Amino acid sequence: MLNLFAISGSLRAASTNSALLAALAQNAPAGSRVTLYDGLGRLPIFNPDDEGERTPPEAAALIEAVTAADGVIVSCPEYAHGVPGGLKNALDWLVSRDAAVAKPAMLVHASPRSLYARAALSEIMRTMSFVLFEETALEIVLIGKKPPEMEAILTTAENRLAMRAAVQGFAASIRSRT
Repeated sequence: MLNLFAISGSLRAASTNSALLAALAQNAPAGSRVTLYDGLGRLPIFNPDDEGERTPPEAAALIEAVTAADGVIVSCPEYAHGVPGGLKNALDWLVSRDAAVAKPAMLVHASPRSLYARAALSEIMRTMSFVLFEETALEIVLIGKKPPEMEAILTTAENRLAMRAAVQGFAASIRSRT
């Protein structure tokens, strides 16, 4: 079973990015499991003085989950042309660890307007030594939708197939590396 760890860059209760990742988890193809991370809002602000023996439990849990995962999937909103602080903070906790080194990662998008954040996040993750899977781009436009509308969009046959194909392609890429 391929273990994929999904991180939403949004803390909103009705987040389009979180809804997209939840739908990905529900539509994961056989042989793959997508686990959603729910600790972003509980992470303390990164401080290099708090690494090693002093790593907070919330950060240690994130580091362990990323380390144990076969791949990471990220869906991220764009705030003021950038990556939201909470997601950047989570990535900062991984910087001095081996968790991200050569770790396959895939970005998925709930908005066509997040071009600056996409570019910034790609650069950050490549700098951290994540290996970005870019062969199958997944963008399902959910921006401005309320939860019932998001559910209707995410449960269409076309979008379920697109999600399954994206995860399948990512999984095949991971398996080909081993």
